[in-house]
Amino acid sequence: MSWTVKGVIARAEKQPAELVDVVVPDPGAHDVIVDIDACGVCHTDLAYRDGGISDEFPFLLGHEAAGRVAVVGDAVTHVEVGDYVVLNWRAVCGECRACRKGVPQYCFATHNASQPMTLADGTELSPALGIGAFIERTIVHEGQCTKVSPDAPAEVAGLLGCGVMAGLGAALNTGAVQRGESVAVIGLGGVGSAAIAGAVLAGATTVIGLDIVEEKLQAAKDLGATHTINTAGLSRDEIVEKVQALTGGFGADVVIDAVGIPATYETAFYARDLAGRVVLVGVPRPGVELTLPMLDVFGRGGALKSSWYGDCLPERDFPYLTDLYLGGRLPLDRFVTGTTDLAGVEEALNCLHHGDVLRTVVKNGSAVAPA
Repeated sequence: MSWTVKGVIARAEKQPAELVDVVVPDPGAHDVIVDIDACGVCHTDLAYRDGGISDEFPFLLGHEAAGRVAVVGDAVTHVEVGDYVVLNWRAVCGECRACRKGVPQYCFATHNASQPMTLADGTELSPALGIGAFIERTIVHEGQCTKVSPDAPAEVAGLLGCGVMAGLGAALNTGAVQRGESVAVIGLGGVGSAAIAGAVLAGATTVIGLDIVEEKLQAAKDLGATHTINTAGLSRDEIVEKVQALTGGFGADVVIDAVGIPATYETAFYARDLAGRVVLVGVPRPGVELTLPMLDVFGRGGALKSSWYGDCLPERDFPYLTDLYLGGRLPLDRFVTGTTDLAGVEEALNCLHHGDVLRTVVKNGSAVAPA
């Protein structure tokens, strides 16, 4: 049996996203069919639409989602029909060299669904990050489903599927922020704002948010930033001096670059204290190059790290962070700055260019019909 549902695709590079009929196949042995309740609109989806990820069009967009398990394959043991799940794109294999070394957060062979979703004419779709969740119903591998408390609204829980987890994890996991440390975060979109929340959660006593948009600086304060710096018109050295002035003249223990361009990375590199950590969580565009003096790299010591998906393990992190939200310790709901439906995805993607939203969330409510 298959199902015909409404989904949002990117048919060609930099062309408007389209709401079309998508055929979801019967699940394979380890596949799961999930009815999507809500899915966040992430910059990664914009990058897919505009050709910044690959040229494997058409893409089925969306990946930051929560919903209910509707159908399971005959060998599925990880979830059951009716389970409330957040989807993830790190379904660790347990067998690759990273998993065998005990670092499954770097798994090199993560699982995806065994068969593709298609357009009505049979054209195969490439699901964003192996998920494809701007849709009423999707197919994923069972390992891509992480059970969390059903008390958390889908528009909130689903954010853990990508951007918010990336930011929280950049502080908590990759940056390993410790109690009493100082943290600076460059770029206060959804990921950077989540890094602010992660630093606060970890017990940092000085948390500095840097951006060029006043509304984002205020949002960072609302999430617990102790200081903010509007970097509009400032040189790298001027920004570094401001961060040093807020950290005893030394620089921050951890600086998180949530933008991912050479200028912000260089600022992060020089704004940290000696032996401090730089965490790159903003995704650079292909072809971008960085130049740093090797003597400075050597002389400043510390660590230069990249954060993939916040170095998270979904089965460990998603339930924990959901419970923190439900306990009033992690304000995930503040990241939701608007909602829309599947028909509004293209407008929501274009709004990301303006930089004035944290997360618009697509909410579903449509019935699913068999093909």
